[in-house]
Amino acid sequence: MTGRFLIRPQAVFDAEARCTRRGWSVLVEDRLIAAVGERLDAPTDAEVLDLPGSTLLPGLIDAHVHLFLHPYDEVSWDDQVVRESFALRVARAVAACRATLMAGFTTVRDLGTEGAHDADTGLKQAIALGVVPGPRILGANRAIVATGAYGPKGYNCCAAAGAEEASGEAMVTAARRQIGEGADVVKLYGDYRWRPGEPSRATFTVEEMRPVVDLAHAAGRKVAVHANTAEGMRRAVLAGVDTIEHGSEGTPEVFAMMRDAGIALVPTLAATDAITRYRGWDGKTPEPEAITAKRASYRAALESGVTIGVGGDTGVFTHGANAREAVLMADWGMAAADVVTALTAGNAAILGLEDEIGTIAVGRKADLVAVQGDPTSDIRALERVAFVMRGGAVVRRPIAQ
Repeated sequence: MTGRFLIRPQAVFDAEARCTRRGWSVLVEDRLIAAVGERLDAPTDAEVLDLPGSTLLPGLIDAHVHLFLHPYDEVSWDDQVVRESFALRVARAVAACRATLMAGFTTVRDLGTEGAHDADTGLKQAIALGVVPGPRILGANRAIVATGAYGPKGYNCCAAAGAEEASGEAMVTAARRQIGEGADVVKLYGDYRWRPGEPSRATFTVEEMRPVVDLAHAAGRKVAVHANTAEGMRRAVLAGVDTIEHGSEGTPEVFAMMRDAGIALVPTLAATDAITRYRGWDGKTPEPEAITAKRASYRAALESGVTIGVGGDTGVFTHGANAREAVLMADWGMAAADVVTALTAGNAAILGLEDEIGTIAVGRKADLVAVQGDPTSDIRALERVAFVMRGGAVVRRPIAQ
């Protein structure tokens, strides 16, 4: 339920200063943040929520999820797309939404339904209507892949059931169709494997991508591009996209191009970590080549000064464990306070929502989460969620409340 609340944690995270403020409280009225600061008095009709030992944060944002996927060590991606029924996949997505929200993630960007067509639009509507609990969703519909370059393959079905195939001028038509079906963001696969076992190679030309970017921007949508190879990333930069996902083979030169063009990287460290563990790695040394290479590209990105967003490719691993990406980002070299900022205000800016969410400031939506401890000094505090509010409604209360 919504109402008027005075929330009194041990500290409030100030995203602009990248630090916590002890003794601050937050007043919520009419689904918005009405006041924040020291010595706030509780209105007579306000419910006071005392959250000792906790840090209050803006609602967390995962910039790369797949709500219609579940961990690959349960069922392979191919079999999820081909063999799981549409009804089962939607039911799983509903459960994923609840787990995501309970983990403190009040907004997500779903970058492709992977064979579930435009079901993200219906799921988003169900959440908005209060039919099911879940985060705010920015959906990308099916995503667009180059003709012949995606999967699943080797089945008696269409070659690209996991996304919409298009090339050349047909890419603009596909983007228009997906936006008309409810897409909030356009996603392109800038590189991929042409056949199983091959390395990724750039699939779209700059000249193919640029009209899609122009169309999407004219429609008020941003463009995300899956790109692991340096060449796929380079082409995406030249096409003027908004974010590049993964960037596993990114070089200092291409990260500098991204920085200068104002294009953000969402590195998805957690997906690489999870897939490598599914293949038998125990998380200790010696590291597999995939992990060593991912660490190197992430380090190069940090050193370049490119804007880095937080999105784990959640769905490759368990929904509700979304903070896994933030933990790895800190463990691999980003200061914890910077990670928390990227997870909130940074992601909001990347998604174009900085005037609505991402900071605890007067007039912002009352998306709030409290964690036990201080994540600016102990990033794993993000995994200890005690309280969640979305749009002024309390959806998770401390056990003592």
